[in-house]
Amino acid sequence: MHNTNNELLRKKIATRLEVSILVRTFYSKVRVHADLGPIFNGIITDWEVHLERLTDFWEMVLLNSGPGAGKFSPVPVHKAVDKQVNESIEQRHFGNWLELWFSTIDELFEGENADYAKEHARNMAHILFFRIVEGRGKST
Repeated sequence: MHNTNNELLRKKIATRLEVSILVRTFYSKVRVHADLGPIFNGIITDWEVHLERLTDFWEMVLLNSGPGAGKFSPVPVHKAVDKQVNESIEQRHFGNWLELWFSTIDELFEGENADYAKEHARNMAHILFFRIVEGRGKST
């Protein structure tokens, strides 16, 4: 049995620092992605604020700690983004997002929290896409 160097370097997601590394590495890929980059770069005006907010969110989800508890409502935000891009968000965008999320996790992390980050993201993607489509053509 042989391990690649990458497998030897993967860590557990145990602190805010690891969550921040995950979020920042992931969004550096999103920003240059052919399909996702234009959406995110066209909406987000202050990346540093956005990255800190997402680190808060994922710290809350994965570590059950941090300043994020109770302050996130992702459905309205994603519905608003869909309206800003003329209701052009498709299921493939969530597929692209998940593919990058999973590959970033696999590249850097292992363990229970890494697995949960994938599971939670997959569930979130399904719910968010459903809610976006459900909300189209409505004034809310």
